[in-house]
Amino acid sequence: MADTTQKFIISGQKPLAGIIKVKGAKNAALKVFPLALMTDEPIKIVNLPDIEDCHRAQEMLIALGHEAKNLGNGVMEIQRKNKVCVNLPAELVNKFRASMMFVGPLLATCGEAYFPHPGGCVIGAGTRPIDMFLDGFEKMGAKVETLENSYRLTAKKLQGASIFFSKVTVTGTESLMTTACLAQGETILENCAMEPEIPALADFLNSIGAKISGAGTPTIKIEGVEKLSGGQYQIIPDRIEAGTFAILAAAANSGKIIIEDCEPKHLGALWSLFDKIGVNYKLDKTSIAISPSEKLLAVDLVTHEYPGFATDLQSAYTVLMTQASGASLIHETIYDRRLLFADMLTQMGANIIMADPHRIVINGPAKLYSRKLMSPDLRAGMALVIAALIAKGTTEINNIYQIERGYENLAERLTGLGADIKKV
Repeated sequence: MADTTQKFIISGQKPLAGIIKVKGAKNAALKVFPLALMTDEPIKIVNLPDIEDCHRAQEMLIALGHEAKNLGNGVMEIQRKNKVCVNLPAELVNKFRASMMFVGPLLATCGEAYFPHPGGCVIGAGTRPIDMFLDGFEKMGAKVETLENSYRLTAKKLQGASIFFSKVTVTGTESLMTTACLAQGETILENCAMEPEIPALADFLNSIGAKISGAGTPTIKIEGVEKLSGGQYQIIPDRIEAGTFAILAAAANSGKIIIEDCEPKHLGALWSLFDKIGVNYKLDKTSIAISPSEKLLAVDLVTHEYPGFATDLQSAYTVLMTQASGASLIHETIYDRRLLFADMLTQMGANIIMADPHRIVINGPAKLYSRKLMSPDLRAGMALVIAALIAKGTTEINNIYQIERGYENLAERLTGLGADIKKV
């Protein structure tokens, strides 16, 4: 279990330069573990990031009585064992929201699932409801019972259905797409999320016997099959990590930083903004090079579902705008409370006005100074690390468990770029 007392001590304003490699995508990795429940054969996961959220997914599989063998070097083999446990343990469900991905496979293979209301990040905690999952399962023939703070779902045999998502949902799209693979007949999902992790998941499911078409577009069709086989899932590079490192390099603006093992084409919205800001960058097939820029200009941002600007990059972008000349408006349209961390940047010396819970105005450039901070969530925590790297003095960031949910060996990798960061 993770140590929640650890913190980062960061001495800022050290020149950063060098090469940093991108790990496997957190949001793709978490969706593979539940697939073990849907086949009798083993699944090998390659390029698995060594992060807290993946450890929780592994623990969930084991808690349900199945097997997860770590083969080293980012390779893991997962396999269903005959034990039928349909209760998702509360202590794990409360730690990571992707635990919802286990519900559909349990329903499809065991006919039952019992789980508490899921947790994860505090951001948008009140506005990340699971109604869309429950509605979808109901349309597929499941009976949903709402108990006190928990749910019991039962289904004799799931049936294909036409499901329209009232709001674009990544995990909802992935969950119902996966579950529909073992339902009887055809399922049509509309107003689906289009994030790169979704076609990646569909491609793998198709490789083990599923019949999915349209993944990566707003309409996905799934023809149910009797059974799935085993196979190997190569996790795609983490586009959020790649984008975060690119923003870090632009904000530090001190030396040439090359980001390797990534998919630059997954970050079109970021490059479009970098052009306007004046960031000096060069894209290759699997790498990004960021060199120092003469002057950074303030540019407004509105977050949007993929292929728009990812909400998961908004916090880092906010830090970048504190270093740009002029005023920029940041409009967060996806999650409530995601801008609250801006208060910590203000404490560090940033000039930020909160217009309302969804919008802030940043006036830059501002000199940032060290502070003692608490990481509120995964992405804001990482943004505070960027702020600390460019701030004057020594910053202490607590609650780094939240940051390590999504970034592998962060202190070590940033030290490789010349950062003075210690985990204590």
